[in-house]
Parts: sequence; structure tokens; C-alpha cells
Amino acid sequence: MRRPLRTLSLLMAPALTALLVAVQPGAAHAAAPALTGGFYVDPDSSAQQWLNANPGDGRAADIRSSIASVPTARWFGNWSGTIGTATGAYVGAAAANSKLPILVAYNIPDRDICAGQSGGGAGSAADYASWIAAFAGGIGNRPAVVVLEPDSLGDESCMSSGQIAERNGMLRNAIAQFNAKAPNTRLYLDAGNPAWMSAATMAQHLAEAGVAGAHGFSLNVSNYIDTGQNSAYGNAVNAALGSSYGFTKPFVIDTSRNGNGSDGNWCNAAGRRIGTPTQYGGGAEMLLWIKAPGESDGNCGTGGGSSAGQFLPQVAFNLIHGY
Repeated sequence: MRRPLRTLSLLMAPALTALLVAVQPGAAHAAAPALTGGFYVDPDSSAQQWLNANPGDGRAADIRSSIASVPTARWFGNWSGTIGTATGAYVGAAAANSKLPILVAYNIPDRDICAGQSGGGAGSAADYASWIAAFAGGIGNRPAVVVLEPDSLGDESCMSSGQIAERNGMLRNAIAQFNAKAPNTRLYLDAGNPAWMSAATMAQHLAEAGVAGAHGFSLNVSNYIDTGQNSAYGNAVNAALGSSYGFTKPFVIDTSRNGNGSDGNWCNAAGRRIGTPTQYGGGAEMLLWIKAPGESDGNCGTGGGSSAGQFLPQVAFNLIHGY
């Protein structure tokens, strides 16, 4: 559940234009867009940084081939500096290579309020409004995939009614900012995972947070639940959205650590394995590596003594081999 981290017109980048064939807003399983350039591999990921510093380590070859080479999201939050500059540089580098980048916006106030391992976020709703507007503005017209605020809807059980109302307002505004400032972004509002709450309850949370204005929703971010269970849950969420609100949405699933499924633990669980690499289709609109394998969930499980987002090479190695 938890985790932690030159405007180029489409006319100038025809390969990227093909990545963004329109998807009908109401289609839960719309046809995948043509994938020409592929997804962007972060050249400065935590795994790659570790490889650069430890080329002779006996685990390096496996980590390089099985993790660092797989397109994985980059997380942006209060550690990212000037946010519009940061997102602009990242998306710009992807666009220059005709690749589709995956980003995560993770800075909502009271972030990770239930577990606290990744606590923090913007200091106020006003601060967040400025931050998310700049995040979207940095992307501009360039293609991108953005996962919006993991945990934000699942954490409502730990919040007061006033906090929930304020959070929903922040999320609705965030969606509006992307629609206005980053129209070629596929924005997915995070919807937790099948173990968190019923599909009907999550559908209600999504609707109240404005998912009607987003491209879709995301599932299993930083968790281990297998793809089949997530696909069934996503379809159930869509059934509830359709019956209660009159629309459905595409969804994506985080498969970065679900190769062995879940044992019920979410925080640096032992015996898990990397899952299907980032791709279109496979039981959802996209299967994405959203959580970077090897990055700690916090001071817990196999990551004892670490902090959320810290790269742990032995944890990464264990995920490759299912230890």
C-alpha cells in the first residue's frame, strides 16, 4: 500500500502521437494505443544509481537485467525540488527519446495517514493546489502516464469527515489541473487494492473524488496482490461505478512485486517476487511497475532499519528470485 520517490509539440514528435490514440471516457477496457517508442526507462532510478556505485557487486547483473532495465514510475513529492522543473525535465527526456514516461504524484497533505511509513506531504490544501498545478504544468502537452496520490482514498478510514471532504476537493482540483494543463496525460486516480475495502465502497470514494474527470484509476500500488485478483476487483469497481454513477473507467495494475501474490503483509514482505514487466493489456489497460522493486516500504519486514523509498539491494535481489 505505501511506498516512499523545451516544449515538444506532438506535431514535432509523431511517434509520441501514436502513443495517445484517444480512449473513449466510458470504456472500461478500451483498445490499447499503438505502442511505437515504448515506455521510458528512468536512467537515474534508485536501482541504476546503486548499480553505478556498485558495478562489481555479485548481485549487480541480476538487478541490472531484471529491475533497472524495466520501465518503472518515478515518484515526485516534497523531495523533488521545484516541481514543475522536475516533471518538465523528466517528461522532456522521455519525449526526446519518443518514450512514454510514468510518474507518480505523492504529496497530498497527511500522506499515508494510516500507516505513517511515508508520512508527510504538502503543508496545506493551498500548498498542494500550487504544487499539483505546477506538476501538471511541467508536463504540458507532452504524453505521460500519471498515477495520482497512492493511498489517498484507501486512507479515508483514518480521517475525519472534514478531512475527507477537504481531500476530495484537493483531488478534484488536481484532476482539473491535469485536464487544463496536461491534456495528453493519462491520469489514474489511485483506488487502493482488493484487500482494503469493498469494490462498492471504493467506487463511492472514487466518484466523490472526481474520477469521472480522470482517465481511469490505479490498483495495487506498492502491494503484492496478484494480477487476477486485481483485475476482478477493477471490474467490480467498474460495475459499481456503472450502476451507481453511470460511467466506467479504464484501470491499471501495479505488477512490480506481485509475481508470488500476497501473504497478507504489505510492508517489505518476505518471499515475494517481481511480476509482469510494464506493458499494455494483460487484464487491465496497462500493467505497470509503479513501485520500484527494492525500494523500501519503511522500517518494517525485510527492510528493518530502513526508511521509505531507500533502495535495498538485497531486497531487490530477493524479489528477483522469490526469496
